[in-house]
Amino acid sequence: MKKIVFLTLVAFSSVGFAQNEEVKTTPEAEKKENLPDTTRFNIGNSEVIVISRGGDASKIKVEQIDTIDAAPKKTRKTEAHWSGLELGFNNNLSAAGNTSFPGYPYWENDPAKSIYFNLNLFEKKFKIIKEYVGLTTGLGFNFNSFAFKNNYELIDTVDMVYAKIGSTTYTKNKLKASYLQLPLMLEFNTNANNNKGFYAAAGVIGGVRIGSKIKREGEINGREFQEKTKGTYSLNPYKLDATARLGYKNIGVFANYSLVPLFESSKTVGVYPLTFGLTMGF
Repeated sequence: MKKIVFLTLVAFSSVGFAQNEEVKTTPEAEKKENLPDTTRFNIGNSEVIVISRGGDASKIKVEQIDTIDAAPKKTRKTEAHWSGLELGFNNNLSAAGNTSFPGYPYWENDPAKSIYFNLNLFEKKFKIIKEYVGLTTGLGFNFNSFAFKNNYELIDTVDMVYAKIGSTTYTKNKLKASYLQLPLMLEFNTNANNNKGFYAAAGVIGGVRIGSKIKREGEINGREFQEKTKGTYSLNPYKLDATARLGYKNIGVFANYSLVPLFESSKTVGVYPLTFGLTMGF
């Protein structure tokens, strides 16, 4: 409505000016009068152009051109399902896929006390088919623990790594290892917005060991004690896990299986951790 009133005032004021003013013209002035005189101004999101020739009101032309441009599309951040927290439990398997280790019973761990924890800080997803299919990578920290079922004491020599039953009764007896890890997974999403759909991913997670130790707690002569002993314990310096993941929005489940034995293969029988757990994205 404001636009119509404004244009009407412009038209009437131009007519009144043309009727009340007497102008003497010359051939040169007539030529000049025929040159268009253009005035531009904005009203809201529109541009109004007033075109006149020599002040002749009968030749005034008013044009309204819509200047509203399409809003620029926001670049969607192609988020992956990696960064966040992961919590699970480790279960040691033999090369045959069994939880028992004939001749090596000390590798039969207690899964309920063998905690797997990830702190994944960075992620990157490379699009293959828009936001629906992509290649996911990132960076994170993995903290593993393997609880011995009995009062085993781990012994690491030049030739082998093994454990024997100690004389102390332990309330906590774990081998702990931490890794810097990097995933490479093919990820599928049912929605372009990763916060609004189901997802599935599969691939591998590589890691390099950055620390390891034995942690024990118990009681000797009626006095409680706690000890931590750092060492490599013949753990492989690298790990490589096959992983599969499924979830909705930022909550999901995962399963990892170690493709590389936990310990150096030349020092003991193959131990391959299998891990199940939950994920919660940032």
